[in-house]
Amino acid sequence: MAQEKAQATIKRWHKMVASKDLEALHEIIHPDAMFRSPVAHTPYQGRDALALALSTVINVFEDFTYHREFFTDDGKNATLEFSAHVGGKQLKGVDLIKFNDDGLIVEFEVMIRPASGLMALGEEMGKRVGAKLSEFK
Repeated sequence: MAQEKAQATIKRWHKMVASKDLEALHEIIHPDAMFRSPVAHTPYQGRDALALALSTVINVFEDFTYHREFFTDDGKNATLEFSAHVGGKQLKGVDLIKFNDDGLIVEFEVMIRPASGLMALGEEMGKRVGAKLSEFK
């Protein structure tokens, strides 16, 4: 049951990303969710922090594409591989997403390579939401 709910959440997430309409994002994130940014040492706490980061980065990324997804056997963890460009720099990354039994996102961690792509992303995100995100640490 948890697996089906998590997969339904991922389907909703893919639709939101494809349309760049993240208005319903709060509906799929647990209030106490944790966001682990690829450019910050300390995780950000809460639904609002994760929603802010995701709704901003979707407009920072150019040519964003998901390529593959993997679920753990219990269905409570997913890995989504993606590629994008930021400021002329190409990057590849993965979203590591953990769900609760209700299919809500409780943890969202992003890993990105190469360093030049990560630095371009960090710089652009810092300009747009750096101060706002720091309130959630």
